[in-house]
Amino acid sequence: MAQVTIRINGYNYTVGCLDGEEVHLAAMADEVDRRIDSMRKVVGSSAEGRMLVLIALSLADELAEMKRSIQDGTREKRHLINRLNCLARRADQIASET
Repeated sequence: MAQVTIRINGYNYTVGCLDGEEVHLAAMADEVDRRIDSMRKVVGSSAEGRMLVLIALSLADELAEMKRSIQDGTREKRHLINRLNCLARRADQIASET
C-alpha cells in the first residue's frame, strides 16, 4: 500500500492508497482543493467545516446528476433496442411474405 501526502485547504494529509493510484489520489485532492478555492470566492471566508459541507453537497449533487444521466441513457438505449427488435421482426415478416 502506498502513502501519499496531499494538501487540501492549506493542510497536509498523509493518505494510503493502492500502489499505482498515487497520481489519481493527488488529482482528486487537487480537485477538492480547487473546489474549496472556488467556493471561498462565492461564500467568502467561511468556517472550514461549513466550507467542506458545501463542497460535499456540491459533489453529491454532481454525482446524483451523473446517476440520473446514466439511468436516462440506459432507458433510452433500452427503448432503441426494443424499437430495433420491432423493426427486425417486421423485416422478417415482410421477407417471409415474399
